[in-house]
Amino acid sequence: MATFLNRLAGAALLNPAIYEEVEADRNATTQAIAVVTMSSLAAGMGALGPVVRLTTLVGISLFAFALWGVWALLTLQIGTRILSSPRTQADAGQLLRTIGFATAPGVFRIAGLIPGTTNVVFGITSVWMLMAMIVAIRQALDYTSTARAFAVCALGWAMSFGFALALGLFWSPPLQ
Repeated sequence: MATFLNRLAGAALLNPAIYEEVEADRNATTQAIAVVTMSSLAAGMGALGPVVRLTTLVGISLFAFALWGVWALLTLQIGTRILSSPRTQADAGQLLRTIGFATAPGVFRIAGLIPGTTNVVFGITSVWMLMAMIVAIRQALDYTSTARAFAVCALGWAMSFGFALALGLFWSPPLQ
């Protein structure tokens, strides 16, 4: 049984064995929530740059956490109902634990605090997190095809991006 830090590092390094371990360990749910929370806070801090306002930090962090939740629920439905394979056997807890740990690369978004690096940091960590999500989905849903895991992730991402865009349009100030 790996420690939390070993799991965090293994997930960030895309180690399939870590994702299998987390999937099987019901006690890892709290750890997975901690990883998503850390990643969301890092996104909030990294997006703000050197001038951090608490209300904005909380808002961005909560938005990142909520968007992950939407993406996770969409992925669960897509992966287990629409694009399932004959071997697919997973419950919500298994999937949420694995994709919770797949947000581990998002912890590095805190590097966006360095002036002029935010876009690059967020771009790199976004691709890295997508790769981690693909590994997590493949392991949690017992897929033999990485292409199927990619399709689940891409479809879930596109739908959650549309959700985020709709929220942004709803809450953004009107253009004048």
